[in-house]
Amino acid sequence: MFVDLPSRAHRTWHWAAPLLAIVAIAGYVAWLVAADPGAWLHRWGLESGLADDWRTLLAPARMATPFTSLFLHASAWHLVGNGLFLLIFGVPAERALGPWRLLALFVVGGALANTLAAFLLVAPDHVVVGASGGISAIIGAYLVLFPHARLGVVVPLGLWLEFVRAPAALLIGLWVVLQYLLTFAGPAVGAVAWWAHLGGFGAGVLMALAFRSAVRERKRGR
Repeated sequence: MFVDLPSRAHRTWHWAAPLLAIVAIAGYVAWLVAADPGAWLHRWGLESGLADDWRTLLAPARMATPFTSLFLHASAWHLVGNGLFLLIFGVPAERALGPWRLLALFVVGGALANTLAAFLLVAPDHVVVGASGGISAIIGAYLVLFPHARLGVVVPLGLWLEFVRAPAALLIGLWVVLQYLLTFAGPAVGAVAWWAHLGGFGAGVLMALAFRSAVRERKRGR
């Protein structure tokens, strides 16, 4: 008698989030070793003031900057902070979306977010860089994909630190409100691209809603 034995399930290797982190680290190292770091950021970042002349984006030398700006960071803390958020939200989002949709979410959502920030940044002669817009898109998608998830938070209680679990929707909602308030009264107001966070979040929500049927098919296939 022949018996049909189910094959052992193979773990899917999630490579998109690590790849994004590696490219961001490579971009930071390239900035460190550049002969003129300031010129490097202005060449590959998104320069502010697009509202005055948006046609600069159509110049062949500038058309890639909405995407290249995502992988540039002007400080180690900026890079580490974005990497931490990528780990928290990007890994579970990749499990649900798959690697290619996660890449599309980060690149497209992030490029739109950085472009929006470059249009709205009132400080002249500044440059928008960083993966914050793409990671904000992932956070928006995470809220759509896991509306009932809970996240761990470390809360200082006097001399002690208490680890509590709170609804992700509540924490992300508070984060969105904070980003909006910081656009008007945050540190270095006018020189920090807070609108990249809000624009990326909105783009991520919309893209995740568009991906929902594909995510259901992916779950059914697994």
